[in-house]
This record gives sequence, structure tokens and C-alpha cells, in this order.
Amino acid sequence: MTTAVPPDARRRALLRTARDVAEDLAADAIARDQAGEPPGDEAARLREAGLPAALTPPRPGRGADWRTGCAVIREISAADSSIGELLARHYVHTWSGRFYADDQQAAALEEESVRGQWLWAGAVNPPAAHEDAGRPDLRLRPRTTGYVLDGHRPLDTAVAAADQIVVDAVCTVTGDVLVVRIPPGARGLGLEPARDRLGQRVAGAGEAVFDRVTVTPGQVLGRRPRDEESAAPFTALAEPALRLALCHVGLGIAEGALVEARDLSRSGRARRLPGEDPDLFLTYGELASAAQTATAVVDRATEVMGQALDAGARLDAEEAAGVAALVATAETVTSKAALHVTARVLEFADAPGLDRFWRNARVLTSQRPVAHRLRSIGEHYLNGSHRAVAAAFR
Repeated sequence: MTTAVPPDARRRALLRTARDVAEDLAADAIARDQAGEPPGDEAARLREAGLPAALTPPRPGRGADWRTGCAVIREISAADSSIGELLARHYVHTWSGRFYADDQQAAALEEESVRGQWLWAGAVNPPAAHEDAGRPDLRLRPRTTGYVLDGHRPLDTAVAAADQIVVDAVCTVTGDVLVVRIPPGARGLGLEPARDRLGQRVAGAGEAVFDRVTVTPGQVLGRRPRDEESAAPFTALAEPALRLALCHVGLGIAEGALVEARDLSRSGRARRLPGEDPDLFLTYGELASAAQTATAVVDRATEVMGQALDAGARLDAEEAAGVAALVATAETVTSKAALHVTARVLEFADAPGLDRFWRNARVLTSQRPVAHRLRSIGEHYLNGSHRAVAAAFR
């Protein structure tokens, strides 16, 4: 008879594993950043440690609850934010079955993912402001059984290392937006890694090109709402969950930059040494406070998101909107803190590789302007508008 491991013990064991992997990644982080190669070796390290299987939605005896999963992501990101982002997107994409499929299909898919140590990647667009917004870049043409998928989609991570790629596409007959999963070996699928990125160079970004790729009925996870008004409250958490996981990557970048700069100062390899320099103390106090403030906001959002995910179908629209507003705030605060901290440490510790933290923060935050989020947060605060909250994630 097998004795079940208590959840607290599994959490502690998973965090120990994450720390061990982080130490391993930190040892050659600068060299790997400079090489900028796809994360094949890194994915092998993650699988050897069991992290792809561990970072799946919680079920009895396996998986990771939201708070634990985010703690692992932050730990890894402080050592190598490219791999932190890879794990963040993997973790959220493994929730796709729960966001879009029925319970039975989601359970079977998660079980198969754990068994196969699958690494997930993909890109699922958030619902549009209205049904006819934008032109779809992926199209599904129905066949006698299943569909044929055509088009192309940029991916931020693991384009050449993933075991499953999750995307949304529009059915050319019904107009439904369907979320599907594609194995990388599928016939007609081309994967083109990006080269010479400014930052997050080891995340494995690139583009997936679909040329008449067969999609079986079993690969269809479900329908993605075409517009924000028709999104079920739990399904509406999909995009905020991804953004919040990436907030933990941003926090990891800020924390990693501060620790590395501090260690350089202590070892005498920085421009200005600790000694009794009150201006240096003031600056590091300000930077540490900025990182800790962002951490407090993100931790609050993480706690509320965890409660919402636990609620599942019991979640109502008002609660989902509140969660999204907290995530938008966390994303705003974290973006500012990560960029500020990583830029300032370069002024005090000019050492090879330290610039990677700023470059990584810049790439991670560049696609989502702060002003756009602040307007959405302000409209929600003043008017209680759910539409405004949804707009923050487009």
C-alpha cells in the first residue's frame, strides 16, 4: 500500500528541486545567454528534475497548486529568466484543459502530460472587444473527421523544444474559435526559431507555421469565447493567469539582478564598493524596496488567483473581474520595478553578463504598454467596468 505524500511535504520537496535546478542554471547562465541557442539542453535538465510533470494543475497526489507553481517559476527566473518564462507558459498552458475542455477530457490530458513529462508551449489570443475584431491568423477547415489547420503563429517559448503546442483558430464554416493542441512532429508543421533577440534569448521563441496540419477531434480542447461578453468567468481567467505567471518571471529578474550586483560589490568587482558609502546604501535601499513592493502586490494577486482557480465553475463574473484587475495592477507594478532595478544596478556594477537582466526585463515587458493597463485599471476603479478590465489583457 502506497502512503500518500502530504501536500506540504510535496510543496517543500518541489521548492527544493527548484532551488537545485536554479543553482545549476545559474552556473552557466551568462554563457548560455551569449550563445542564444534554443533551450534543448535546458529542457532536458527540467525533465531530469521532473519539473514539467510537477508543474501541472493539482490533483490528488500530483501537480502543483497555483501558489506553489508560481513560487517555482520565480525561483527559476532569478537564475535564468528565459527558462523561468518557458516554465511559466508551460504551467499555464497545462491548465488549458480546465479552461476550455470538459472535466473528463482535462483529467485524461493532464494524466498523459504527467506520464510523458510533456513540455507545453503555445499562444492563445484573449477574446476580442467584439466578435468581428481582427483577422484570424489561424484557420480550421472541417473534414469528415476533425479539421485541417493553416496559418502561422509567433510563440514566445520552446518553439523547438515543446511536446505540445496550444493555439486558437477560427473554423471557416461555423466561425467558432477553437483551442487545439498540436504535437511538434505533426505533418505540415514548420517550426522556425527566432535568432539574435535582445533578451530572453534562451526561451526558445520563434514561429509555428501550419500548412494543412491534420487536427483530430481528440486534439480539440474546446471553444474559446469570440468576445469578452460571452466568456465564462472561469475561462476568462486564462489570460490573466498567464500574465500573472509572467509577473513572477519579472520579479525573478529583479531579485536576480539585485543579488548578483550585491555579490559583485561584496567581492570587490563593482565600480563602487559597499564600505561606508551612504549614497550607495540609499540606492540599494530604494531598489530593494521597489522589488519588495512589487512582490507584495504580486503575492496578493497570486493568492486571489489561487482562490479563483480553486472555485472553478463556482466563480462568478464579478469575482473574475476583480481578479483580473488585481493582475493588471500587479503587472503594472512589476514591469516598472523590473525595468528600474535592472537599469540602476548597471550603474554600480559593470560586470560581464549583468546587462542580461535589463535586456530580459525589457523584452518581457515591451509588448504591454503600462499606460494602456493604467487606463483600464482606472476605468474599472471609477466605473466598475468589466469591459475595462478585459481591455487590459488585449
